[in-house]
Amino acid sequence: MYVFLKHIAQKVLPRQWLIKNGPALRLWLGFAYKGNRFFCNICRSGLSRFVSLNSGDLLCPFCGSLPRHRRLWQVLGEKDWLRRGRILDFSPPVCLHTAFENLTGIEYVSTDFAGEFAARKNYDITNIDVPDASFDLVICYHVLEHVEDDSKAMSELFRVLKKGGLVIVQTPFKDGDIFEDSAIQSPNDRLKYFGQADHVRIYSVNGLRRRLEQAGFDVQIFSWQVPASQSDVRMGLKETEYLLVGEKALRVVD
Repeated sequence: MYVFLKHIAQKVLPRQWLIKNGPALRLWLGFAYKGNRFFCNICRSGLSRFVSLNSGDLLCPFCGSLPRHRRLWQVLGEKDWLRRGRILDFSPPVCLHTAFENLTGIEYVSTDFAGEFAARKNYDITNIDVPDASFDLVICYHVLEHVEDDSKAMSELFRVLKKGGLVIVQTPFKDGDIFEDSAIQSPNDRLKYFGQADHVRIYSVNGLRRRLEQAGFDVQIFSWQVPASQSDVRMGLKETEYLLVGEKALRVVD
């Protein structure tokens, strides 16, 4: 029922209205999911169950978070990276945008070039309109697979970070090598070959690592494998997941 009502709302209501009023709608729709068996670590809601999507993802009915959002929030907390002063976040979902803006002691800058997400800026990731060394942490989550010139984007991410700063990156992944082909242009073909109509490639974990290293980053790969911990199961996290963290090392010469 939740998925059906959400689908109807997306069909008949303007996207910007949904971004603004989505939390109130979810409070109403999520009432039937209240409980204690599961837990969303972003909105801190206790749940009897998550909403199962056709993609296999488990959605929080109260804040709309997906497993990858809850995993990111988990890592940020465990690594104490939420204390980093200036944070730039590309195309954040409402759940994370709200959670970041409720934090104190940081300066949070959200941006979305296409205007499809909750954000206060609209920076072009291939030409970010800020001075060098502006941020302590950059979050680039499920963005690079949409960007034609990803090497330029990664160079810009490196430029705007302070020395010792971090970029956290995730995309859809495949085994083997990165697959991209500039001849694949139509939405139908991109859906067929890349998995989504507005994607321009599919990365592999090591392929993305190498491109980030070419941009200057020291890269660490975080991975989670089966069997999942009890805590991960309770938060509806994926059994297998990868996340890349690139550091602009202190030895870098400006």
